[in-house]
Amino acid sequence: MTPVRVAIVGCGAIGGLYAAHLAQLEGVEVWAYDVSADHVAAIHRDGLRIHGYVDLVARVNARTDAAEIPACAFGILATKGTFTAAAITATAPAFADAAVCSVQNGIGNEEVIAEHVPRVMRGVTLPAGHVTAPGVIHMDAPGTTWIGPFEPRPAAAEEVGRLAELLTRSGMPTLALADARGAQWTKLLFNASTNPLCALTGLTHGALCDLAPTRRLAGSLVAEGRSVADAIGVALDADPDALIDEAARVNHDHQPSMLQDAIAHRRTEIATLNGGIVRTGAGAGVPTPLHAAITELVAGLEHSWEV
Repeated sequence: MTPVRVAIVGCGAIGGLYAAHLAQLEGVEVWAYDVSADHVAAIHRDGLRIHGYVDLVARVNARTDAAEIPACAFGILATKGTFTAAAITATAPAFADAAVCSVQNGIGNEEVIAEHVPRVMRGVTLPAGHVTAPGVIHMDAPGTTWIGPFEPRPAAAEEVGRLAELLTRSGMPTLALADARGAQWTKLLFNASTNPLCALTGLTHGALCDLAPTRRLAGSLVAEGRSVADAIGVALDADPDALIDEAARVNHDHQPSMLQDAIAHRRTEIATLNGGIVRTGAGAGVPTPLHAAITELVAGLEHSWEV
């Protein structure tokens, strides 16, 4: 039987979790593209190793040269939003007749992907992890993934369902939706209301919520973002405020990805998180002064690393 080929674009924390889980399935051939030569070399040498919530060792066909990836049926883009254009430009030949799903933070990534591939899915993922060494990823927490067609250039319903089935069977529970915008915006408001505050203060998610002034600010950011979602007709599928408090309870010491970026002095995803809310609000005639201020503060933080 011909295997189903799936390529993971960006085999870091989240992409690595998808790659390692899918590689456990018989009949699935997993490829991965990553620009870190050390990371790819370690995967070749020792396998892709996952520890923490689960312990897995997976054989993944990892490459730093995207031209070596064969034609695939599915792609999962898991890079940071700052690298979306470069990553999908490099890997597009492998997806000439494929459905590609973004599981990235924020909004605006699917539009970039759709410029290069025929069929696109929007995706939202809650599992958390971080790279601890080349070829090694700590899975901090499990969670559900939601995927659905990206309306301007949609993957077929059968493709959405097939990818969801593969991911669920691999141990990454995934729901196939006819419309994933509600799930996407729910996570967007969760992330945009906490991640940059953690990056700016150095606080973990739980510590941010323990402090009354920062928790109030997170709530105000949720409310402002919710007004934008309402204006564009997106119904949230959960209460972001409740999710913020639940995450503080069950994963108090978690360092969100933007805090990890700030600690390492790496560019953040602020443009697709709070910046995405600001752009969408402007298009819908909804003021977003808090999200604009947060976007500018994080831009200032990034600039401080260069001076």
